[in-house]
Amino acid sequence: MRVTQAETEGQNENQRGDEYGETITDATAESQDKALAVVQRLLTERGIRSHRHNTISLGLYGSHLDLPTWPNRPDSRTWMKRHPPELAVIGPQGWRDVTVTVGSRSGCYLVSIRNGPDLQAVGQEQPEKVVDLILAARGT
Repeated sequence: MRVTQAETEGQNENQRGDEYGETITDATAESQDKALAVVQRLLTERGIRSHRHNTISLGLYGSHLDLPTWPNRPDSRTWMKRHPPELAVIGPQGWRDVTVTVGSRSGCYLVSIRNGPDLQAVGQEQPEKVVDLILAARGT
């Protein structure tokens, strides 16, 4: 299965990424995290260390007292953005050997192997195939 550039960048018409990467809704993050938990459980059964990362960016914008403020804009505002969760597989040396994410549009597992081939897509109904790719990359 080929992965399009839009898929790897995680961009679509309804939800554009920002300068810090793709942002997603809470519901999408929850469903992607559940899919990654399945892969993590299969890896744990085989004695492979991994951990899931969930990243939330928080920010605060404020106006200085000495600067003029716009009448239609509040003095301060905040923002919060969720980024797609990822599963990091740690190798024997303690380095991240494999990163697994879930495609925002396709729902496929996207597997990135350090020093390996390009990004590989695996159907969402085949988490065991993701584990097989990881085992093959580790040589076990």
